[in-house]
Amino acid sequence: MKILFITEDKFPPYRPDVAVLFVEELVARGYQIDWLLQAQDAQIGARTMALGGGTAWIARMDEGESRMAKFRKNVYDIANDFKMFKLARTGKYDFIQVKDKFVAALMALLAAKIYRLKFFYWLSFPIPEAMLYRVHEGISRYPLVVYLRGRILKFLLYRVIMPNADHVFVQSDRMKDDVAEWGIAKDKLTPVPMGVSLSRVPYNGETLINSSSRESGKMVVYLGALNRVRRIDFLIRAFGEVVGRVAGAKLCLVGAATEPGEENELKELAIELGIEDSTIFTGFLPMAEAWAYVGQADVAVSPFYPTPILCSTSPTKLVEYMAMGKPVVVNDHPDQKKVITESGGGICVTYDEHAFAAAIVELLNDPEQARIMGVRGRRYIEQHRSYTVLATQLDQRYRELCQNAQTRM
Repeated sequence: MKILFITEDKFPPYRPDVAVLFVEELVARGYQIDWLLQAQDAQIGARTMALGGGTAWIARMDEGESRMAKFRKNVYDIANDFKMFKLARTGKYDFIQVKDKFVAALMALLAAKIYRLKFFYWLSFPIPEAMLYRVHEGISRYPLVVYLRGRILKFLLYRVIMPNADHVFVQSDRMKDDVAEWGIAKDKLTPVPMGVSLSRVPYNGETLINSSSRESGKMVVYLGALNRVRRIDFLIRAFGEVVGRVAGAKLCLVGAATEPGEENELKELAIELGIEDSTIFTGFLPMAEAWAYVGQADVAVSPFYPTPILCSTSPTKLVEYMAMGKPVVVNDHPDQKKVITESGGGICVTYDEHAFAAAIVELLNDPEQARIMGVRGRRYIEQHRSYTVLATQLDQRYRELCQNAQTRM
């Protein structure tokens, strides 16, 4: 099959739902994918090059912080997306797909109609709702501008783009339900959750790396952003209880905040609770180094603040933990609850610091239960959330949609 893929992801794509699912897995199944996307930084520049079994047309990037620089960045991106009309006319594609873009989606709807192609939209995150949430929480730098933009994009997404798309791919079952509330038929919506590449993630087999691989103590690991919106202060307060109940326990926070001040707030909280010597902040690390820390963990954790925005996401860290054979403690975020309930790979509790701490303590004090959960989690990922499995399912869905289109013609 041949796809024209226009995505908000920058070049080179690094998110696994693009870099692995499309560039590796679908291409290995015979797909040819042409791309329209913007460079990650100014050094790459505008160019055309091979990517994912096809060709990528890359827009230049302006990394400046001024309003004019941001305007130029958007102009470069939109100008590049206009190439879709010529490509749609000459490329002999099975369909056009747009991911997380709005102006490009309107253009693609028109191109698909003119050249009688299928148009699919892929929503990985509720972007308009996130804008409006930031305004509501008072954390937006330009609240009026962001509010107006959020309202406009929300209208375009749910009243124009999705109703006129031939099919819509979403991130989770919860997002499918949320989108359906806007009147989009459920049979027009296909969830594709985040997965993991088993060939990339290190795995030690059925034996957890425990305290014998470290100097001393038991280790709890969190992998991910430390931004204030993630409410990682919840985890630090919960771990304050763990330290009082498990001697030598340490919490390793692998990641960084976008704003240094937000990370400093967490360090100050650890000092306030008297657990600064038990809390490790690694800062941002390359993925291989980050996974090395996870590999030393006795327990991995994924607290997700239950906002309507985050509730529709599909956390990558959870499936990465489980692919590494780690027992996990999570709160009852919809996708996390589904995965833990189906797999038996960890403990799912309510979003409560005491309950979260108790679950961590339970696993730290029962290594055999933790090991069994780690084995179950790994097996579940192999069967349900590896990108090999997800790609097979997505390939089947694409072929069904294109076959149905040919049948109607």
